Amino acid sequence: MLATIFHKGKEYRVDFFKPIDISIPLSTDKHCVSAWYVNPMKIEPVVMGDWIGDVNLGGTVNFRNITFNPHGNGTHTECVGHISREFYTINQCLKQFFFIAELITVLPEEIDGDFIITKKCIEPFLKDRNIEALIIRTLSNPASKIHNQYSNTNPPFISKEAMEFIVSIGVDHLLFDMPSVDKEVDDGELAAHHVFWNYPEKTQFHKSITEMIFVPNSVLDGTFFLNIQIASFENDASPSKPVLYDIVSMK
Repeated sequence: MLATIFHKGKEYRVDFFKPIDISIPLSTDKHCVSAWYVNPMKIEPVVMGDWIGDVNLGGTVNFRNITFNPHGNGTHTECVGHISREFYTINQCLKQFFFIAELITVLPEEIDGDFIITKKCIEPFLKDRNIEALIIRTLSNPASKIHNQYSNTNPPFISKEAMEFIVSIGVDHLLFDMPSVDKEVDDGELAAHHVFWNYPEKTQFHKSITEMIFVPNSVLDGTFFLNIQIASFENDASPSKPVLYDIVSMK
């Protein structure tokens, strides 16, 4: 199905028949992607007296409790509530769900043992651009990323200067294939998060960060139509399902 989308003065022809899901599923598998030292997601049937919420164990329906951490157990989208003293939720902050997005692939720069997405890494792809949503895929990009156990591995992150540049080109929605835009251990500074949301000086409530995505190598860099799907959680973050669609033409 080809659809014509009019957005900010431009016309896009979008192919909705070929969705590209760049989320990593949450699962109870111990090999599922994880970060921040959390346990795998847990799914357990509800038990009430003699009744159990599992058809295979004699129940009439499957009726299960699920325990997980959205930041550590898979792809998630977060709002400024992740770093604020005030209670803000992704359900309150994210009110638009379709965007024009740019996908870029970058090789982090090694500096003093860290692998950092610096301004130098991304500027050649984005200079003189105005971008609504930015998707950053890091190299190397093996399929094993969907099983990575990131805790205590110091994965790549985005420098403060690079984030300042990202903000300067108008990015409202940032998607990244690592557990965090900030360094795993940074003494709680969270500089990139603060820069992105401009918190607390002039907070940008409408902006979102999506982390722990996976973009297969078969998907080439370029411009896409993006749909960010979340559950309506009144929490700083929700498990999410970002989906890309090819833009056949634009004018």
